Amino acid sequence: MAFIDSTVVNVALPAIQASFQATAVDLQWVVEAYGVVLAAFILTGGSLGDKLGRRRIFLTGVAIFATASMACALSSSIEQLMFARSVQGLGAALLVPGSLSIISAEFDDRSRGSAIGTWSGFTAITTALGPVLGGWLVENASWRWAFFINLPLAVAVIILSLRWIPESRASAAGDIDWPGVLFVTLGLVGLVTGFIESSSLGWTHPLVFGSLIAGFVSVIVFAVTEARVPSPIVPLSLFASPTFSGANLLTLFLYAAMGIFFFLFPLDLIQVQGYSATRAGAATLPLILLMFALSRWSGGLVARYGPRLPLIFGPLLAALGFVLFAVPSTGESYWRAFFPAIVVLGFGMAVTVAPLTTVVMSSAGQDHVGAASGINNAVARVAGVLAIAILGSVMMNAFGKQLDQRLAKISLTPDVVHSIQAERIKLAGLEVPASLDANTRTVVLEAVRDAFVSGFRIVILICAALAAAGAAIVCWSVPKRMAPRALPNQRRA
Repeated sequence: MAFIDSTVVNVALPAIQASFQATAVDLQWVVEAYGVVLAAFILTGGSLGDKLGRRRIFLTGVAIFATASMACALSSSIEQLMFARSVQGLGAALLVPGSLSIISAEFDDRSRGSAIGTWSGFTAITTALGPVLGGWLVENASWRWAFFINLPLAVAVIILSLRWIPESRASAAGDIDWPGVLFVTLGLVGLVTGFIESSSLGWTHPLVFGSLIAGFVSVIVFAVTEARVPSPIVPLSLFASPTFSGANLLTLFLYAAMGIFFFLFPLDLIQVQGYSATRAGAATLPLILLMFALSRWSGGLVARYGPRLPLIFGPLLAALGFVLFAVPSTGESYWRAFFPAIVVLGFGMAVTVAPLTTVVMSSAGQDHVGAASGINNAVARVAGVLAIAILGSVMMNAFGKQLDQRLAKISLTPDVVHSIQAERIKLAGLEVPASLDANTRTVVLEAVRDAFVSGFRIVILICAALAAAGAAIVCWSVPKRMAPRALPNQRRA
């Protein structure tokens, strides 16, 4: 359910924009309302599972997620959709770390890598089906059905979980760190609000400036709070491990790149390249299928070669895939322009994801698997949230500058130029004035598409740099071999 929404919503964004006459900033908030709450509360989700029962919290998250999905589908305004998406994020914050902590608690070191690889594979199945099925629903029914598809899944998950998943909890779980939850939420909301709204209001606007200051201050207070409370949602002692710290830095960089990619790429395909929603949803299918097909194999790479080699090789391959995405222009064949890049990126992510998750979970003690899962998932979500806010702002600024340069070369009246510039916050979804003749309209639309591609290239090359930086971090932080970690019922010699 959570991984379907991570991709299907992006395919539905152009239809949502057309339905509500939304700006690109509105679309950012549709994604970020979900991501901010998920990133903030996913830490608590892991801790709540350790304390109150992992299955119980997991099922609570499923129920909240399903209810919020229905609210998303029934939204009558962009503001209602944003609010429902935030509630969806709360549900995901409970169910995602709950699923991983259940697996980590039930499998020993020898089989944990393959188990997590299987988990990754099944998430890959739903991630693959999400955009294809969602794209078909958007094209043939409505974007609202992209949310309705979560409901039958929720029923199936609840039934299977009650029958097959045993209840488990940590042997020594502390109290929930509510001050930490408050300050990390305020920090994320402040930073995301400042970066997103800067595109339309400017950096000197009181809302932008004030939000950024409040966000940075809240993050600092959060760090101080975590060092003093008895049961922090982010146990700072975990970061004493170079392996845990390095793996989470790699997660931050790599998932930041993937977050902004999956936000912009469907817009490129649908609004610039002219793909239907179904074709756009199917375009990234090879990437997901590669991750699924290789997930169990990659889950065993840590036991065979140690963690360092796959966590260097995988991100470097992903960086190469991002570079290949910067090459195509407009109107090129999918198989020549995008397919090679998708295959390379997919293989790089397949090599990386399962070993990365295994390293994170294995570097934490048994009583902290929920917290470790929550931290790593939070880092991944924070990465996507900040990337869409920060690099989304980079994209809009680059698009605006490129569009101005191209419009200056076209014979347009000042009123027409002003009208187009007023719409540029919609990126490639902007509406060209109907008063233009057919030839001029075609030239302006071409300028809009070229400006989007230019901005997309800048952002995607930043993504490549982030992935390569993640590989560099692994070189000095992750060992060649992991020390075995025993389960509580195993006695050490």
